[in-house]
Amino acid sequence: MSLDYSNSQLILDTSDHPQGSVTWRSPSNLAIIKYWGKHGRQLPRNPSISLTLDAAHTTTTLHYHRREETTTQGISLDLFFEGEPAPAFADRIKRYLESIGDIYPFLRQLHLTIHTENSFPHSSGIASSASAMSALALCLCSLERHFFDTLEEEQAFLTKASYLARLASGSAARSVFPFMSAWGRHGDIAGSSDEYGVPYASFLHPSITTMRNAILIVSSGTKSVSSTAGHALMETHLYATTRYMQAGQRMSQLLPALQHGDWDLFGQIAENEALTLHALMMASNPSYLLMKPMSLQLIDSIRKFRADTGLPVYFSLDAGPNLHVLYPESHAAEIEAFLKADCIPFCEKETWIADRAGAGPKEIFN
Repeated sequence: MSLDYSNSQLILDTSDHPQGSVTWRSPSNLAIIKYWGKHGRQLPRNPSISLTLDAAHTTTTLHYHRREETTTQGISLDLFFEGEPAPAFADRIKRYLESIGDIYPFLRQLHLTIHTENSFPHSSGIASSASAMSALALCLCSLERHFFDTLEEEQAFLTKASYLARLASGSAARSVFPFMSAWGRHGDIAGSSDEYGVPYASFLHPSITTMRNAILIVSSGTKSVSSTAGHALMETHLYATTRYMQAGQRMSQLLPALQHGDWDLFGQIAENEALTLHALMMASNPSYLLMKPMSLQLIDSIRKFRADTGLPVYFSLDAGPNLHVLYPESHAAEIEAFLKADCIPFCEKETWIADRAGAGPKEIFN
């Protein structure tokens, strides 16, 4: 059954002149089963499941006050990214806010000023749109709750935030939940939906909820192809149908590994999914090669270290050159000593992010 959040009643009374701000910090996420290919309005072609990160996050503050103009006008918005005006990003956010006018008609009654910043390099293969759009969606839900006394129950609040985040960026649907979240219908996940993400933390083995994720920055530059363009390539991709079937099958294999803490199976699937994503881009038309020579060298180093030591250390990648190194907290000392000696010296300016499975978004009260 499809959700319909349209609500023409969410209009401020003419006597109301609200003014204030709301701030949310929302994490990026790393898809273990990758979402690649979409249809309709940000609906996935296959189910996905992701690790919610901790250190890689976006902090967004939304300031608001009542406009003098009539509500028939469009969205009134100023946006600053890391302290500077960002016209292209502002245009994207404005189009998004206008597109949800049937859900939040009160937005046309306000002037909005958004300040947003990331804790990690933008557009380099870490899911910046996931953290940015989920943070914005959480701010919007906070406005609804504040103005109209709705969304008091946490699950209703997070489900709507996930739905709104998905309309802005598909992977953002998974960033509003702690530790792990699934998005897209799958028979093995009760309540799963193409329209919003669902939490999966309650099913995880403790070693998964304490997973470490070292993000090795091979390049902080902008990707050569946007995720939106990459998804569009799947519409005519020779292997699309097989890929969507494969993703569902791998999800069924992965879920028991997550529940039982089977790191060997988890790591095998995580690495295969990452390489499948890049293989799809290399086999598309036009084709893209987003890994760098150093990405491959680091993959070889990690696999050799694993073979030599038997330690459960694995890699993943998003749509970019930077590696996510995944390993259990119980082996953090040995693995991080290896990373510092044999991997981090080969990163761009020796840059890396010591991340881990995270407890999800947090509202910040000033």
